[in-house]
Amino acid sequence: QVQLVESGGGLVQAGGSLRLSCAASGRIFRMLGMGWFRQAPGKEREFVAGISWSTEYTYYADSVKGRFTISRDNAKNTVYLQMNSLKPEDTAVYYCASRGGGSYSYAGSYDYWGQGTQVTVSS
Repeated sequence: QVQLVESGGGLVQAGGSLRLSCAASGRIFRMLGMGWFRQAPGKEREFVAGISWSTEYTYYADSVKGRFTISRDNAKNTVYLQMNSLKPEDTAVYYCASRGGGSYSYAGSYDYWGQGTQVTVSS
């Protein structure tokens, strides 16, 4: 089983940056693909970014491409999401998740989820 704990959310002005972290427990972390999703009030959860266990492959939603960067440190069992040039429409609860198989952009591909961290971008 994998437990995931996100941190790093907060309130930031438009154009600012935040770095989210997701600490994982479980000996198999380094073999798992990981992803970040977000959910804004009244909206469905949407894919943000994904990364393979080897870091060879990364995936991004079009809405964040060029602004967000996903990375991981397998020695620390941690995955990161660096968010730059933030916009008010990035406001959401951000979740990290461990992938069991299937498409990185599909929420159903993920087995375990963190509790989420709130990101609020003011205009």
